[in-house]
Amino acid sequence: MSLYAILFVLLLGIELAYFKIADKLNIIDKPNQRSSHTRITLRGGGIIFFFGAMLYFLVNGGGFPFFMVGLTLITVISFIDDVHSSSRLVRLGIHLTAMLLMFYQWRLFTDFPWWYIGIALVCCIGIINAYNFMDGINGITGGYSLVLLSSFYYINEHVIRFTDSFFIGVMITAVLVFNIFNFRTKAKCFAGDVGSVTIAFIILFFLGQLILQTEDLTYIILLAVYGVDSVLTIIHRMMLKENIFDAHRKHAYQLLANELGWKHVWVSGFYMALQLAILVGYLALGETYHWTYLIAVIAVLSGAYVLFMKKYFKLHQA
Repeated sequence: MSLYAILFVLLLGIELAYFKIADKLNIIDKPNQRSSHTRITLRGGGIIFFFGAMLYFLVNGGGFPFFMVGLTLITVISFIDDVHSSSRLVRLGIHLTAMLLMFYQWRLFTDFPWWYIGIALVCCIGIINAYNFMDGINGITGGYSLVLLSSFYYINEHVIRFTDSFFIGVMITAVLVFNIFNFRTKAKCFAGDVGSVTIAFIILFFLGQLILQTEDLTYIILLAVYGVDSVLTIIHRMMLKENIFDAHRKHAYQLLANELGWKHVWVSGFYMALQLAILVGYLALGETYHWTYLIAVIAVLSGAYVLFMKKYFKLHQA
């Protein structure tokens, strides 16, 4: 615990130092008609997730080197995107490179058929982009990530060992530091692309390790709440003939926060509690029922999403 306390203080100092740099360089998020916030706020506070991973790398003597190179690449391009938009082609190229480095760390190239790589690339890039799209209100990225990381820690300690618990613990510490400044009514900072993409890459790394170790794809249930909201919102926007890459406020969580007037932290807390409850149910069941439970959860969440949109989407159009 003393080591985590030291790391917490170090990461807190790094975050505060970043705030001074961001303020001096005018790295800010200005609200517009598509925003869910109303005041100018520092952007890129989620860079602390990268520094958390880097501290683990240094303290642990270079653990997961190929993953760390990929994480560095994806962090740099995401930070550049926060400061000055980069081309989609360059961003996609960096993301692909980072993914392939992570796959090498997972040993996909040596342990699996080549066609697994293509499927894995599509799925992983989709997950990272979905995680980024879900970062729209105070507390949601930090809160949801805290639930996932805590879940990984519990599974690693009490269900099956699939990674280094210390790495997960360091990332929990980094997320707690970020949440001090973001999980509140008036946020001091936003995660930015550098935060949401970086933490998505880290969570994806842990999830991949877990699935590969257990050979159980149903662990994707860890992303059930985000997944249903993201995928169905994309489908909905396609039905509306909108460009799915343009900024918008049509996610279910955005309707709750903007049109229905829920406080940001309440919406974030609701998503956290829902995902945690789903995971508790999953772990309480035997492996025999995992697929049935996963399908049932997706069906219930999807049905709830459709009913919610039918009832409240007109408020967005008003």
